[in-house]
Amino acid sequence: MPYPVIEGTLESKGFKFAIVVSRFNAIITERLLGGALDALIRTGCAEKDITVVRVPGSWELPVAAKALAEAGRYDGIICLSALIKGDTPHFDYIAGEATKGLGSIATQTGVPVAFGVLTTNTVEQAVDRAGAKSGNKGFDAAMTAVEMANLMRKLKAK
Repeated sequence: MPYPVIEGTLESKGFKFAIVVSRFNAIITERLLGGALDALIRTGCAEKDITVVRVPGSWELPVAAKALAEAGRYDGIICLSALIKGDTPHFDYIAGEATKGLGSIATQTGVPVAFGVLTTNTVEQAVDRAGAKSGNKGFDAAMTAVEMANLMRKLKAK
C-alpha cells in the first residue's frame, strides 16, 4: 500500500468512558444504556473504567458532556437520550441544540463524543431502535466511541 492508513479498532481495554444518559423517556434510555454497557464490556473495557452520569433530559446532555470532556479523565463520552416528536416544535429545538452542542464539544476538546440520541416520530420507533428490530443504538454509539478513542490515541502518538 503506497500510503499509510490510520484507523481505530474495537478494543476498549485500558480506555475510560463516560456514559451520559437522560432520565426522560427512561423506558427507552435504560435500554440504550444497557446496549452501551454491553458494547464496552464486550470490547474489553473494565467496569471500573466506566462512569454513568444521569441527566434530566436531552437538553442537559451537552453541559454534562462538556464537563466530562474538560475533566481530562475520559477517552470517550457516550451520550444517550430519546426524543419523541409531539405536536409542537419543542422536539425540533431540543434535538437541534443537543446535536449542535455535542458536536461542538467533540471538536473543541478533541474528546470523542458519540451521539446516541434517538429522534423518532413515535414511541414504537424508539423501542425498535433501543433493542428491538432495528438493533440498539446505545450499543452502536458505544462502538463508535471505542473506535474513535482508539483512533485519537493513534493520531496523538503520530
